[in-house]
Amino acid sequence: MFNNIAPLDPAWFRRAAEHQAKLTMPAGALGRLLDLGQQMCAIQETLQPHGEPAAVVVMAADHGIAEEGVSAYPQHVTGQMVANFLRGGAAINVLARRQRADVVVVDMGIKDPSVLSFAPSRPGWVADAAVARGTANFLRGPAMTRAQLEQAIAAGRQVVAERIVSQGVRVVALGEMGIGNTTSASALTAALTGRPAKEVTGRGTGLDDHGWQHKVEVIERALDRHFRGAKQPVEPLDALAAVGGFEIAGLAGVALEAAAQRMIVVLDGFISSVAGLIAARIDPNGRGYFVASHRSVEAGHRAVLEALDLNPLLDLGLRLGEGSGAVLALNLIQCAADMMREMATFENAGVSRSL
Repeated sequence: MFNNIAPLDPAWFRRAAEHQAKLTMPAGALGRLLDLGQQMCAIQETLQPHGEPAAVVVMAADHGIAEEGVSAYPQHVTGQMVANFLRGGAAINVLARRQRADVVVVDMGIKDPSVLSFAPSRPGWVADAAVARGTANFLRGPAMTRAQLEQAIAAGRQVVAERIVSQGVRVVALGEMGIGNTTSASALTAALTGRPAKEVTGRGTGLDDHGWQHKVEVIERALDRHFRGAKQPVEPLDALAAVGGFEIAGLAGVALEAAAQRMIVVLDGFISSVAGLIAARIDPNGRGYFVASHRSVEAGHRAVLEALDLNPLLDLGLRLGEGSGAVLALNLIQCAADMMREMATFENAGVSRSL
C-alpha cells in the first residue's frame, strides 16, 4: 500500500559535491545551502535542480478532543479560518503570494462545512475529501476507524497525484488547520517517540498555565487508555487511528505520494512535522525527501525533529501553522537550486583557486 518511494542515490550527492567544489567560492562557504543543493540534486537526479514551481497543501479538519477544552479557541474557528484561506486573507495566502506558490486547501473533515458554501468556485479547493465531520473524542475511544485512517491517507496521496503532479510542481509544502490539533500532535509524538506527554505538550493557540496542565492530563489519560502495556514506540498507523487527526493522516499521505513522485517535501511546524514522522515510519525512504523549514516554539516539535534527524533551516519563534514557516523556507530552497544551476565555476570565470 505504501512502500513505493525510491531511496536517494548517494552517487548524486557525490556528483553535486564535486560540482560545488568547482564553483567560485571558498570550500563550504555557503554552508547549509550546499547541503540543500546536494539533496535537491539527489531528489531530482540532476545537477541542474529547480525549486519551482511550488505549492502548499493546507489540510483542515476538526478534532473530537476539542470537547475537552484543550484549546484557547472554539471549534468553529476551524471552518472560519478555512473560509479565510479560500478568500485569500490568511497569513499563508500572503506569504505564498510572495513566493509565487499555489495554495491548495483541502477539507479533510471540518465539523461545519456550511461556512464554505462559496468554496467550489475557488481554484485549488478540494471539496470532497472529508472523511467525516471531525474525529471522535480520543479520550473516550479511538479517534478514527482503520477504514477512515486509510481513507484519509489515500485522500492525501490523491491530492498530489491528481492536483499537484499535473502542475509540474517540484516542491510541496505541508500546512494544516484544526482546533485541537496540537493536542493530537502531542499525543502522537508521545506515542511515536516514547517521551512523556509533559515533555512534548505545548500551549498551542495560547493556553495559560491551568489550561496547559489540563491539556497534559487529557493526553496522559488518552495515552493510558490506548497504549497501556503496548510496545513503545507505538506503530504509526496504530497511533494515528487512536489519537490522530484526519488532516494529519492526510498530510502523511501527501508526504508519501510527493516523495514517491520525487518532489521535495517541506515540513512546516509541529503538526505537519508529526505527519512527516508518520510518513517516515511508514516508508523510511521518504525521510530523504524532507526539508524541515523551521523550529516551532511548540514543545514537541524539537522531539519530532530529533526523531526525524532533521535540522531546520529557520528559527523565528513561529507557532502559527498553516504552512507559514514552510513557505518562508521556499526562498532558501529556490536559492540553493539557483546556485547549482547558475553560479560560475573557477574555470569558466577565469578565477584562480588559490594564491
